[in-house]
Amino acid sequence: MNANLILVGRILLSAIFIIAGFGKLVGAAGFAGYLGSLGFPVPLVMAYLVGAFELLGGLAILAGFQTRTVAIALAAFCVATGLIAHLGEQNALLKNIALAGGFLVLAGSGAGAFAVDKTRRESRYA
Repeated sequence: MNANLILVGRILLSAIFIIAGFGKLVGAAGFAGYLGSLGFPVPLVMAYLVGAFELLGGLAILAGFQTRTVAIALAAFCVATGLIAHLGEQNALLKNIALAGGFLVLAGSGAGAFAVDKTRRESRYA
């Protein structure tokens, strides 16, 4: 697969999680209210956990760090949040399912040439 295309794909997939995760962290009280309306226990703690997961996961994908593992985790997260929070919103649910598919393709292909994972792989065998 073309290394440039994988890099662009990583940038595009990570952008939504970096932006959303940061937004959830700085607006944790508002997001906690939404989580509370869904019946989540300790919604403020959950808001910070979800925000941190999204932000750090997005940054890891962007950098190409632990790409296969993080991509699988984010794919599962997308499906779970789609079913929990977006089941009644067809477009949001389909967006989450499509993101999960993109992350699974990334998990299968790996981070590509322009990634922290690439540097770590090469140094291990040098």
